[in-house]
Amino acid sequence: MKALILVGGFGTRLRPLTLSVPKPLVDFGNKPMILHQIEALKEVGVTEVVLAINYQPEVYIIEGMEHQLFSLSLLASNTCISVDILLIFILIYCWFACFFVVQVMLNFLKDFENKLDIKITCSQETEPLGTAGPLALARDKLIDGSGDPFFVLNSDVISEYPFAELIKFHKSHGGEATIMVTKVDEPSKYGVVVMEEGTGKVERFVEKPKIFVGNKINAGIYLLNPSVLDRIQLKPTSIEKEVFPKIADERKLYAMVLPGFWMDIGQPRDYITGLRLYLDSLRKKASVKLASGAHILGNVLIHDSAVIGEGCLIGPDVSIGPGCVVEAGVRLSRCTVMRGVRIKKHACISSSIIGWHSTVGQWARVENMTILGEDVHVCDEIYSNGGVVLPHKEIKSSILKPEIVM
Repeated sequence: MKALILVGGFGTRLRPLTLSVPKPLVDFGNKPMILHQIEALKEVGVTEVVLAINYQPEVYIIEGMEHQLFSLSLLASNTCISVDILLIFILIYCWFACFFVVQVMLNFLKDFENKLDIKITCSQETEPLGTAGPLALARDKLIDGSGDPFFVLNSDVISEYPFAELIKFHKSHGGEATIMVTKVDEPSKYGVVVMEEGTGKVERFVEKPKIFVGNKINAGIYLLNPSVLDRIQLKPTSIEKEVFPKIADERKLYAMVLPGFWMDIGQPRDYITGLRLYLDSLRKKASVKLASGAHILGNVLIHDSAVIGEGCLIGPDVSIGPGCVVEAGVRLSRCTVMRGVRIKKHACISSSIIGWHSTVGQWARVENMTILGEDVHVCDEIYSNGGVVLPHKEIKSSILKPEIVM
């Protein structure tokens, strides 16, 4: 079997973390986000995974290059460089950024190809193709003549990935496509999937319903027959709004309710919530992976190579990555501490993400969705209230309200 993962673009919602690595390689639960999906696909017999990368240079220019553009505009205003030359420079910069995304992912995942014995390739758009167009672009990679269905996943989705159950359900109903759905408390915020409860056959889709029609939404996990590719042209197309409704009209689309937890972790607040759900799942399925002891409160994941000092209180819902050093008296809760971080004595971190190789000083307090990019150094006794700090910065004064530090 094969699978296609819709990787997306430059991960603007997870900046500043995605200024250092492509979004699928951002750590979650001490491994790259996308590796959770690839490992689960491997377990059910998938032999090749295609990473579909969006074409979004305009997003990168507008939302990701503020500091570069500011410097370049100053350069243009103070020299003889024309605006046209400046724009050419920006386009070249973005081309290299696109190349960087593909190459970094392939280089990083090459090791996992060998470890997992699974082929990993990239399919990159040359123009925006929506959520269905990438399937047409990767058609030759997805069809192997076997007639087997293939998986399609959104890379931001974290769950227990019940792929074996999905395969069984797909084969049992004989339809053309199966989508996984998850239950939500406020369906009026989403597009709702209306389905027959007994069979799972999808009747219709209702976008942000004003009255209650159901509480199940698209979970971003699909199993599709190769014939679905015949419905998709190589042009911008929405699989949710154009392809699936047509299959549903023909009574060939089915939905399976996702067991266990589900979360789109593509933005920081949902990332933190997703970590809590993920650790809860580990507690139920593989509790030996979680830390224990008098200094642990609730679900905590600590890499074997991390060093924890005396008198710390860690948890609930904390992930500490490889090579981290947590000095004495530190308090951690509802946070991710990524590879190579040092947290000095008596610091307190809650509801935050600490990027790779960063340092949090003694008696510092970091909270309220503070996001530190790679190699950020927070000085002693500093307070951060929701600061979003770009990589390679030193924070010498407190951040009293949520702001971006460039």
